[in-house]
Amino acid sequence: MDESRMFQENTSDNYLNSVALICEDDAFQKKGHSARTLSPEEAEKLARDQALVSDFKKLKLEKDAQKNWDLFYKRNSTNFFKDRHWTTREFEDLKACREFEDQKLTILEAGCGVGNCLFPLLEEDLNIFAYACDFSPRAVEYVKKNALYNIERCKVFQCDLTKDDLLENIPADSVDVATLIFVLSAIHPDKMHLALQNIYKVLKPGKCVLFRDYGLYDHAMLRFKSGSKLGENFYVRQDGTRSYFFTDEFLSHLFMAVGYEQVVNEYVLRETVNRKEGLRVPRVFLQSKFRKPLSEA
Repeated sequence: MDESRMFQENTSDNYLNSVALICEDDAFQKKGHSARTLSPEEAEKLARDQALVSDFKKLKLEKDAQKNWDLFYKRNSTNFFKDRHWTTREFEDLKACREFEDQKLTILEAGCGVGNCLFPLLEEDLNIFAYACDFSPRAVEYVKKNALYNIERCKVFQCDLTKDDLLENIPADSVDVATLIFVLSAIHPDKMHLALQNIYKVLKPGKCVLFRDYGLYDHAMLRFKSGSKLGENFYVRQDGTRSYFFTDEFLSHLFMAVGYEQVVNEYVLRETVNRKEGLRVPRVFLQSKFRKPLSEA
């Protein structure tokens, strides 16, 4: 299963208090403000698996974070993630933020990977110029080697969002919309605010960050074996890459503490059904939109 197989649903502000249920291709999805409820067996497993990774290993994982993502892309090349053609369907702001038809938009994809979101966007909308960056130098090289890469349409560069200043590659207050799609979860929770501050500097006043990432009690969280826990809702995979699972409250506080305004912040609850295997797999994501104020307080 892949998190990129999403389904269209109205995400406007008018629908914040409603929850719609849809079914397509053996998957059910709903949106709202209620987190997923655990089964008694799942709650027991999480309560049992409380042992934390040693401090020494935590420090090593933080030190080796870039190396581990580089090795991930070395093993998987450009084949691991599917192209995310659902992005413009799920985030209508990518089109709706235009003040007039055919207005040229400047976007930032923070954490572009190998271009699975970037290139579909550039293909679908010829009036977009994209800045794109990634933590992994190898991922950036894969993007630059892609046949669709065009320096007149995009600028791609390596960047650690928690310490490398985006202003070295992007003018201040120049970006119409920024995306953080399955990126923030890979950053240590203590450093997430640094990435958001960095993006804030290049975003135009009144424009938004579009966010999608793992939510609390997602199936991936429940699959971690004992000995994988780094902290509250924070885990390490076997390959050394890490993943945080967000609550709407934690995410809201994180953005608003930096200075953003909350526009939309809701859970996406999906249940994928494998009829052949008789499996029902619960997926939980947070899909949100946070805006840089028009004027500084």
